Amino acid sequence: MDLGLEGKRAFIGASSKGLGKAVARELAKEGVEVIINGRTLEDLKETKHEIELASGQKVHYIQADLSVAGERARLIDEIISQFGGVDILVTNTGGPPSGQFETFGKRDWDQAYELLLASAVDLMQSLLPGMKRKGWGRIIAITSMAVKQPVNNLILSNSVRASVIGLVKTLSNEVGKDGITVNSVLPGYTATERLEKLRESNASFEKVLDEVPLGRIGRPAEFAAAVVFLASERAGYITGVSLPIDGGAIKSLL
Repeated sequence: MDLGLEGKRAFIGASSKGLGKAVARELAKEGVEVIINGRTLEDLKETKHEIELASGQKVHYIQADLSVAGERARLIDEIISQFGGVDILVTNTGGPPSGQFETFGKRDWDQAYELLLASAVDLMQSLLPGMKRKGWGRIIAITSMAVKQPVNNLILSNSVRASVIGLVKTLSNEVGKDGITVNSVLPGYTATERLEKLRESNASFEKVLDEVPLGRIGRPAEFAAAVVFLASERAGYITGVSLPIDGGAIKSLL
């Protein structure tokens, strides 16, 4: 299947490892020029090399912490000045710490807001005009299955990620006429470092995994394949959706 992605350019947040890295790798294999991002220079260099070997595509990287407003601004300036914008934006960050409501104070909530919502807003606001000029664009927000089915002990993630869904749905209504689709993807339990940390901090985690109908943890490449499809020409009539990629773990009808 020709996905129509050859020659497109994409920025993928937090893509030196985990789900972001898997998405960058699969996009590059489809002929997309990818710009990866992370906080650690060595991880970025290693991931750049891995993706270039797997795809034969040139990979760029920008070191920045997306939870810090000043670093986001620098990253955005570099994307626009060096590349003139992107065709595909995949917003993604690491998750906030686990814990219950009384564990956290105002600073924790402010940091979760900067990490999960403000980072997405800044990237969308800055890169959307370039998509509008081209009359084509894809914005995909990586959130979590927690927006539909809250996960115990993750109150920061459960709360702030839900606001990203409101952003995605509303923005999709506003920019559809410009040839731009806006969707979110909701990863479930997928084999990443983040999952291992959650297992260590949540004693009931193994019991939760027993409730996944497919009976296993997801693979990053499976998640990435769905994101790549949403970024493609083939998905041009899909917008405003929140797509679970969770092995059936979410129990709601909608």
